Parts: sequence; C-alpha cells; structure tokens
Amino acid sequence: MKVLLTGSTGYIGRRLNQRLIKNKDIDLRLYVRNRRTLSKNLPSDVEVVEGDTFNKEKLKEALKDVDIAYYLVHSLSRSDYKNLDKESAQNFVDIAHECNVKRIIYLGGLGVKNDQTSEHLLSRIETGEVLSSNKDIQTIWIRAGVIIGSGSTSFEIIRNLTEKLPIMTTPKWVSTKAEPIAVDDVLNYLEQSIYLKEKKNLIVDIGCEQLTYKEMMLQTAKALDLKRIIIPLPFLSINVSSYWLNLFTPVQFKVAKALIEGLKSEVIIQNDNAKKYFPNIKPIPYIKAVKKAIKEIKTNQVISRWSDTDNSGKIWDKDHDKEIADAIFYDRKEEFINNLSKEQVFKSFTSIGGKDGWFTFDFLWEIRGVIDKMLGGVGLKRGRKNQYNLSVGESLDFWKVVDIKENERLLLYAQMKVPGTAWLEFKIEDNKLIQSAYFYPKGLFGRIYWYGLIPIHYLVFNSMIKSIIKKAEKF
Repeated sequence: MKVLLTGSTGYIGRRLNQRLIKNKDIDLRLYVRNRRTLSKNLPSDVEVVEGDTFNKEKLKEALKDVDIAYYLVHSLSRSDYKNLDKESAQNFVDIAHECNVKRIIYLGGLGVKNDQTSEHLLSRIETGEVLSSNKDIQTIWIRAGVIIGSGSTSFEIIRNLTEKLPIMTTPKWVSTKAEPIAVDDVLNYLEQSIYLKEKKNLIVDIGCEQLTYKEMMLQTAKALDLKRIIIPLPFLSINVSSYWLNLFTPVQFKVAKALIEGLKSEVIIQNDNAKKYFPNIKPIPYIKAVKKAIKEIKTNQVISRWSDTDNSGKIWDKDHDKEIADAIFYDRKEEFINNLSKEQVFKSFTSIGGKDGWFTFDFLWEIRGVIDKMLGGVGLKRGRKNQYNLSVGESLDFWKVVDIKENERLLLYAQMKVPGTAWLEFKIEDNKLIQSAYFYPKGLFGRIYWYGLIPIHYLVFNSMIKSIIKKAEKF
C-alpha cells in the first residue's frame, strides 16, 4: 500500500519514519518542507515531496495514489497556531478526499473540551475534529498525553527540573493527574493503525498508568538515583511557572506557557479502545520509560528531539547564502590547517557546543545563554542531539544547523534573541580554516549591538579558531 508521512522531521515523525522504512508492506512517501533535513541514509526507493499543508498543489502531488496518510503536523511555534492548525487540517482532508485516500492516522492530545481546556489542547482537539469531518475518509485518531522518550518536550522538562533542583517549590498543578506513555509505545500504536480492520472513525486514547506530575518527578528522581523534595504552593501563577520552566529547562517561554496552561486540566484516558483494538500492545511502566530515555541520552542514541523542527517555516524560507552575502557586518578569521587533514578539522568544528562547550570562553557563552533565556529566548540548554554528529535542521544550543557539507562547511543560523539576523560559518578552503560571523542589523539598535560586542568578538572568535585547530590535532 502507498503511505504518506507528514511531519517526518518532527519528534514523532522522524522515529516513525525509521520504522516505516523497514516495513516491506508499504511504499513510503514523505512530505517535508525541506528535503535536506532528512537523513542522508534515506533509501533511494522512498519518495520525497517538498511542500507544506498550506500549498494545495503540492498537497495534491503528495497525496496522489495514497491509501493511508499520517497527519503529524502542528504549528505551535507560530503565534496564530490555533487558526493555522484548523486551516492546515482542512486543506489536508479536502485534498485527501479528492485523491481518494482511504484512511488518515492522526496523533493528538488527551483531554476533553471544557472551560479549563487550554488553547494548545483545544487546538489539537479541533484539528482531530476537522480531520474526522469527511465521511468518505476514515480517521484513526490516536490521543496521547505526556510522551516519555529521549528528546521529548515533556521528558526534557521533567528531567531538567529533577536534575537541577533538589528542593522544588511548585504550583498546585503538580497534583494534576495525567497518563504518560513511552514514545516507543506511541510508535507501536501509530504503526499498527495501518492494519486495523475497522472501517469507522476511531478515537483511541493511550497511556500506561495514572500519575500526578509530582509522582512523575519523584519517579524520575528515583530512576536518576536522586532524592528530591517537592513543596506545592497555591499562589504561583501561570506566568511565574512559565518563567521558572524557561530558566531551568530547555524550552523557551512561549512553549513553556502553552504547556503550563494545559496542566490545569487532567489528561487521562476516556475510552478503552486501545485495549479493544490493539490487545497485543502492552505499554511499559513510566519508570521503565524514563530509564530507557536516560540510557539513550548517555549513549548518544537520541533519534529525534522536540527542538529540531521549525514549524514556522521561517528558517527554510530563507536563502541563507544570499543573506550572508548581503550581511552588513562580519567578523572573519583564518588559520592555515598545515599538515592536518580536512577530516580532522571538520570533525573538530562540528563537535562544537553541547556538553563540550564552545572551545573557549565558555563562561561568556553561558552568560549570553542566560540573558537569552531571560528575554524569552531558547538559551544554551537545548545542547545538541549527538555530541559527534550533526545534521541539517538540528538545534545546536541557540543555533540551528542550516547547511553542512562533509569535510567542507558548517553554517549555523542564530535563534537567540538578537536585534537582527546572525550566522556563524566554518569553512575549509585552500588549506585554510575560515571562520566567519555574519550579522544583518535591524535598525539603529542592531548597529549599536554589533559595535558594542566588538571587544568580546575579538576575544572569543580569535581564541575559538585557534582552539579548533588545536583540537583537530588530537584526532
């Protein structure tokens, strides 16, 4: 059967993609905004269509001759995501109907509509309703709450809070009940939804066990061999809680606030369809899911992360090479690589960031990360998925990898709060390592910002390129 996977570079989509590629029963097609964000090892028989769900002509191309389509699209990173999500889903179901698609499989969130439903959860529910609205197409609507896996938003928040705070004063939402589930179990339900014999629309609620968020944090502490004290306080507001998450976890304020608002109401299973239609799937306990996620992080086996997707499309709508050519300010440093191979130098500068730091003056990078967090930015806490490998589309601290050429080039796009647009490039050319910082300022403040940082740039960038060469000598 012909299967279309949307959102294949997202947290769930990238992992599901790996599974579907191995499935000999299906002929897989991927619908992505930018094909360069896909794995370099993608099999040649996997078809790729570039576009988004707002481009109807591209949707027709993607959905042509498709039997089953996965809808794993979300616009949370956009301020008007609620309306965009409905428009996206409507476009998808309309074109799917034109193309005679038989089944749509959608992953949404647990929860019910009431006065306490957050805007984020309401958007996920309304998306499911739109996708289920066409009587000629069956929709399998899988609903999950807190997904536990290496790199998931929920797990990263819980893990970071648990690791960094021995004593936590928390809002009353820590007593809210939820039903977490391991990411591998979510993937099991999604993959097996292909083979369901049922012909009618289905809503399938999935989870492993009912726990409060306090219980989740305490079980996470146990998995990490830590002792933690949690003291709930009734007067911490949503904004205060969001800033708290923003400072101590990798998520930025906008995402933290959307998630915190969703913690006001319980997200628990409303039906027994998971047991009824998927009797062979036995979700693993929460603490086992946590231990598996921790092991993947420690062994550099993280397949996908919440931060590696740009749902806004802003990054991939840019012609970065043209824009850095138009940059008003730049700082360029050069060093001969002498007897070093290109492989050594490339391996050195692509190991930048994350746990290994920025080669030099790490405390200045840390200060910049804290300032960025205080301004509601992403900060340095996102780190990197794997300390030894990078791929296009991956987040690297407060940068995004927008181009990488083996033994030749790494181009990073700044996602920190800056009064303009910035890039950092490492390039091997004519027996030289060329390191360039580019900046296109926004207004007068952008220019003041650049000139004010010239002394710091001089220290950091001069030392950085020398340190890259020095580290390359060890490979």
